[in-house]
Amino acid sequence: MRERYRLDPFTDLLFNALLGFTFLFLVAIMYMNPVAKTGIIDPKAEYIITASWPDHNPDDIDIWVEDPEGSVVWFRNPAVGLLHLDRDDRGMLNDVINVNGREIENPLNQEIVTLRGVVHGEYVVNVHYYATETNRPVDVNVRLVRVNPKLEVIYYGALKLEKKGDEKTAVRFRIAPDGQISGLDFLPKPLVKLG
Repeated sequence: MRERYRLDPFTDLLFNALLGFTFLFLVAIMYMNPVAKTGIIDPKAEYIITASWPDHNPDDIDIWVEDPEGSVVWFRNPAVGLLHLDRDDRGMLNDVINVNGREIENPLNQEIVTLRGVVHGEYVVNVHYYATETNRPVDVNVRLVRVNPKLEVIYYGALKLEKKGDEKTAVRFRIAPDGQISGLDFLPKPLVKLG
């Protein structure tokens, strides 16, 4: 009767090996799913169009961009095809950020539109004086940057919006099928009435 409970060394060695493999398997599974990195944003963009006006200015300037198919991106239509309004700045409205319990004011006035692929044809970039608290003219800088394969400023210009309701064409450009930009011009084309 005593022989039923007797274990031989082979069974003992086999059990310990199985226990070791199980432990290694569990450790491997823990490292297969690493903790996700937080705070990393990797937006895909080919071109970035930026409209900026003086810091601390409470007036609301909007950017409007028309793609080759006639679709227009603006604050009420923030995504059309590959065009995206990434930032709609409303002057000083909502420019307070809470960081570690302290309120910090962000004085930067900037609207940003990204083109996240290459679609050939003509693009029209307009700026519109949407709302005012100062009732004064506003100087607006417009920049067109190609991001890939390297950062390259294609256009940088300034214009003045005189009063609420003013709309001006900042730049028009063509993108070729290979992604090259050509045909920069400033022929006015109203877009606000299309929205």
